[in-house]
Amino acid sequence: MMRTMHTLSGALACLMLFMEPAQGQSLQLGGGLGIMVPTSDFGGTTVDFYGGQRYGFSTGFNMAGKVRVGFGSVHLVGGVGFSSVTNSGNAEPGRGTVEISQTILTLSAGPEFHINIPAAPITPYVGATIALHRFSGETKFQGVARVPSATFDVEASSRFGVGFHGGALIGISRLVSLDVGLGYNLMNVGGKSWSDVNPSQDQRLDTYLSLNDEKDPLFRTGSNDHVVGSSRLISSFQILVSVMFGL
Repeated sequence: MMRTMHTLSGALACLMLFMEPAQGQSLQLGGGLGIMVPTSDFGGTTVDFYGGQRYGFSTGFNMAGKVRVGFGSVHLVGGVGFSSVTNSGNAEPGRGTVEISQTILTLSAGPEFHINIPAAPITPYVGATIALHRFSGETKFQGVARVPSATFDVEASSRFGVGFHGGALIGISRLVSLDVGLGYNLMNVGGKSWSDVNPSQDQRLDTYLSLNDEKDPLFRTGSNDHVVGSSRLISSFQILVSVMFGL
């Protein structure tokens, strides 16, 4: 956890260097906490996970640092975030147990448009981002058919994504505001792949040792070892509440 925090701090510092405002521009710096809700193929159950249809994650948490620099109603926003999602349950109805976890380190940037309301303490906004996501995780099987009972690391993978968000800045004082935002993220628009971690062995376990968001090239109907029959979309809703400081 400390290593993750140091990584986040370093990345945020780099963003600040590249986003130093010119005269007449505004600058905000801050961070916050929220929740991540997996959607599309990123959600589901542990039965879906074992069957290769979906990833099976439930609602988790996220935290992020933000830098916002702009002039007038147009802003550029950069962020670094850390998210964690988990789930546990049966691999098949009433049989075997699975515990899954995934962490995601995200770097993002994009434009944001503010709707200024004269004399009002609230400023609504909408925006879009491009992002680089770094996925890593862990999977534990106990008494599950066709895979050993043990805990396995999931090979780290990177994907490019896009996001869309909106929210409002609520003024607390001249230099401090509360940023309440809601976003939808498509997290593997670019870079989908299938990785066979142990190519010398033809086994079902390989399905779960990497992100494997592309179709298994050896998939065939009725196979017990190659069960991912189509590419999978990783997406999520995110709610983030941040405290922003004007500089």
